[in-house]
Amino acid sequence: MKPGGAAAPIFSLGVVLLAAMAFSLALGRYPLTLSDIGEFVQASLGLRELAPERYALLHNIIVDIRLPRVLAAALIGAALAISGTAFQAIFRNPLVSPGILGVLGGAGFGAAIGLLISGHWIVVQLLAFAMALLAVALGILIANLFGPGTMVTLILGGIISGALFTALLSIVKYTADPYNQLPAIVYWLMGSLQSIEMKHISVVTVPIMAGIVGLTLCGRVLDALSMGDDEARTLGVPVKAVRYGVIIAATLISALSVSIAGIIGWVGLMVPNFARLLFGPSNARLLPLSALLGALFLLCADCLARGVTTAEIPIGIVTELLGIPAFILVLGRTRRAWL
Repeated sequence: MKPGGAAAPIFSLGVVLLAAMAFSLALGRYPLTLSDIGEFVQASLGLRELAPERYALLHNIIVDIRLPRVLAAALIGAALAISGTAFQAIFRNPLVSPGILGVLGGAGFGAAIGLLISGHWIVVQLLAFAMALLAVALGILIANLFGPGTMVTLILGGIISGALFTALLSIVKYTADPYNQLPAIVYWLMGSLQSIEMKHISVVTVPIMAGIVGLTLCGRVLDALSMGDDEARTLGVPVKAVRYGVIIAATLISALSVSIAGIIGWVGLMVPNFARLLFGPSNARLLPLSALLGALFLLCADCLARGVTTAEIPIGIVTELLGIPAFILVLGRTRRAWL
């Protein structure tokens, strides 16, 4: 694929993503057809008449129940995938994921504290987001504790920070009420889109989309960084500012995603590697294409989570079950694709 030739695959993936969103809106315990969705859209736009009872039923199913989780799946999948791609580019390692700097441990601890002291969704999401950022800040602080941070010390700092917050999470789980609070904490940690409402989406859409656009615009700079710090500096790239700027942007959108949906693994690790095999290593192409593939992957996982059995499966379990075999399939070719 020639440099800059990403318009065609972006358009194709965009069309497939829209089709998947329409299919996801039709899927559920009360099945709808695409014609039902088309009737509702036309009635909402005033293009046709629809019986009030029928319109109210379709509005409740499509807008109130299914649309928030469909939008959330696409938004969160895109955010996790593009942040994973950005982290892999920054650390020049295809096995890096958004949780490398302690985001998941911090968010899990914050959400557990929120469920322990309140249980209100605002408290849970704010604490999850705040603790995720605190965990990353602590990891960066540890990396720079004894001098300027390097790639290795950043990773080690993130591992230490993540381990600390995971231990704190274990303490919270140990002290939680085993009949009420502990099940809620465990369920949140599995990841779920079941309780997401439109008010949650409205809070996070703008910052997540801003982060996705910002990371996409950094594609060529990250391509320069992939050649090494010295080569990037000769091209006029402010290496340290770009590195920490990308880390902050990727951390913000992954932390926001985790704060509203819990811990959803493998998206930020598996999707970027799969996209790299399909579209090549150029970050200018890879970042937007990874976002679209991540949105599509999480939409499919959500359809399976609520369609395989009568009881909904936490989506974090589904992404792990799908991600592990998929990653094994691409693992043998990852090094060749990365090089």
